[in-house]
Amino acid sequence: MGDNHLFNGPMTDHTPQAESPPTKQRGLRRIWHALGYSLQGLKAGWLEPAFRQEALAASVLLPLSLFVGQDWVETALLSGSVLLVLIVELLNTGIESITDRVSSEWHALSKRAKDMGSAAVLLSLLFCTGLWLTAILNRFLA
Repeated sequence: MGDNHLFNGPMTDHTPQAESPPTKQRGLRRIWHALGYSLQGLKAGWLEPAFRQEALAASVLLPLSLFVGQDWVETALLSGSVLLVLIVELLNTGIESITDRVSSEWHALSKRAKDMGSAAVLLSLLFCTGLWLTAILNRFLA
């Protein structure tokens, strides 16, 4: 495996892994349980200040996209860019959580993972901002 891993000790193929219980649900029951897990994820995300701020901005921007968008495609792009920020923020929080779970010690790969997650959030915010500015300028100054 080499020396570039997050664990302090050597990893072997015989390292015991905790397995999640196999799901036996099918159909609507599986969908219902998946919805519950998703809602738990949103609730956990709400505890993060960055996600909370972005969700509050989304509560304004999503309805506003109906007014700013000149057709359904532009409205979908505007609202989609807002949702993309929320999605990327949740994924970044997941990366940070699992990195912290693996080890609380500083490690270059942990820092790299967290920095890349943060960069993904930044890019999604820049994309969203650029799209909104372009749409607003096109709508009101054209």
